[in-house]
Amino acid sequence: MKTPPPGTAERIAKMTFASVYPHYVTKVEKKGRTKKELHEVIGWLTGYDEKALKSLIKDEITFDAFFQKATLHPNAHLITGVICGYRVEELEDPLIQKVRYLDKLVDELAKGKKMEKILRSE
Repeated sequence: MKTPPPGTAERIAKMTFASVYPHYVTKVEKKGRTKKELHEVIGWLTGYDEKALKSLIKDEITFDAFFQKATLHPNAHLITGVICGYRVEELEDPLIQKVRYLDKLVDELAKGKKMEKILRSE
């Protein structure tokens, strides 16, 4: 099992969601998907609605706080695959795993995967 380099968890924990969010938007819109679909994916994983997301972005909340306040979807464990060179299901650090879950869902959206497949159900 590969583990990210030392300091990665701390770096990710301190990053703000607001600093990464525009990149998510750009990535999905460049591939013909919408911000609404992105928000649906983020909402599925975290439980945040549109209003909460806007507030979290405005308040420049860190990823650590973002996921502490989130209600992770019970099927989040079904998110599998490689992102940033790591298998998301094998990541040991809970915060890194949650951030990579989000990255994986955004990737799948950008790659044109059907919403039913992205929003996993058993």
